[in-house]
Amino acid sequence: MPILLFRVDERLIHGQVVIGWGSQLHPDRYVVVDDDLAGSEWEQDLYRLTVGDGNEVSFLRVEQARQRVLEWMSSDERTMLLTRDLDSMLRLARNRLLDGKSVNLGGIHHGKGRKMVRSYLYLDDADRGCVRALDEEGVCVVGRDLPGSLKVGLADLLEE
Repeated sequence: MPILLFRVDERLIHGQVVIGWGSQLHPDRYVVVDDDLAGSEWEQDLYRLTVGDGNEVSFLRVEQARQRVLEWMSSDERTMLLTRDLDSMLRLARNRLLDGKSVNLGGIHHGKGRKMVRSYLYLDDADRGCVRALDEEGVCVVGRDLPGSLKVGLADLLEE
């Protein structure tokens, strides 16, 4: 089965992902793509506790994930792929690797220079640049915190 969800969420694996999305999509594995976290065993262990024993959890750097994403898309295992930030998702998507896929922006929180798009989504100029670049890479970018929530489309994400 292909990757069920590509999601950008600063918190990575947490309740909304495991319970909200996981109960709807029933993933077999979670793939966390984060250059820093890929090298930190103790932080990885904390995230694994959130998921429990029933699912595989992998932590990879962006370049490692780029080498495996097509394999995951054609696998029988149901996968949710998460990045902490838009830049990592864009680096994963480069050269149209995610062409035709949808990327969910589910949790980018308030920070310096960021303006609220939705209660769960704050973007600054650099973030909007990444959203535009993802669109140019053939990716459909939507904002949505939970499966039952209204999808926020590209035009609303880019509105200032």
